[in-house]
Amino acid sequence: MDDDDTPGRSRTADLDGPVHYVDFGGPDDGPVVVLVHGLGGSHLNWDLVAPALRAHARVMAIDLPGFGRSEPGGRRASVPANVAVLHRFLTEVVGEPAVLVGNSMGGMISILETGEHPEAVRGLVLLDPAVPGPRRTLDPLVAVTFALYAIPFVGERFLWWRRQRTSALVRVHDMLELVGVDPEQVPGEVIDRSVTLIEERRDVQGMDKAFLAAARSVLRVLADPRRYRAAMASIDVPVLLVHGDRDRLVPVQAARDIAQQHPGWRYAEWADVGHVPQLQDPERLVTEVLDWLRDAALTRRPA
Repeated sequence: MDDDDTPGRSRTADLDGPVHYVDFGGPDDGPVVVLVHGLGGSHLNWDLVAPALRAHARVMAIDLPGFGRSEPGGRRASVPANVAVLHRFLTEVVGEPAVLVGNSMGGMISILETGEHPEAVRGLVLLDPAVPGPRRTLDPLVAVTFALYAIPFVGERFLWWRRQRTSALVRVHDMLELVGVDPEQVPGEVIDRSVTLIEERRDVQGMDKAFLAAARSVLRVLADPRRYRAAMASIDVPVLLVHGDRDRLVPVQAARDIAQQHPGWRYAEWADVGHVPQLQDPERLVTEVLDWLRDAALTRRPA
């Protein structure tokens, strides 16, 4: 399928259910870069960076089941289930080892995929990934919000109440503010397309269920991160870790701790940036990623 409003070709793959993705194109001899959104995100999160990256790489942005245009159906939306979907996407749609770029929950999923299936990944870019860290005081709004998400029935009622009381535009603004982004700094067309995407969702209750299942699964992984840390320790592909020091969801100290544990990873800490650098400073991110691809010798497809 095609979507004329998308700066790329909108497609759907059948991976035990429809999985929507956007193929932004790119040179045939360039590496394949797969963009993996975070909790509550979609392919739209990449609209400001993908068109610039596609001059140097074949770029695709996936909508995980229950997010974006991938209607959930009866599928699970836990972190392990999404790792399995991403792996099938890499093997059945991409068809060659790819560079993964994951934000937030998408960073967690990309780390687990790389640890479990190293043959499918050539390199890893982590943008404010959901990672465990030392004991810390959470942002009060984040703590309250995720506490509501975590409680069965309460989380469902909270999402229902918010949908009844607020417009799609307000919900988009609220989500941006929660992740540390000033909505006024995001191009209007990105906001408009996000609102349209919310309004077009057919299985609203299924989307809510998927969102809460994913949120609760992320919290479980972070509560007992032994398997997660083992996956990180096993990674031997080049890694770029970018983290904003104004991140409200994943405090920068967690990223500093991970960077210290993995000195072979390239770490870039950005001042005055929140949880989604691809929306806050897309030009800088493109430059950072392209420099890293070149330095890591990943600018060409594998032989």
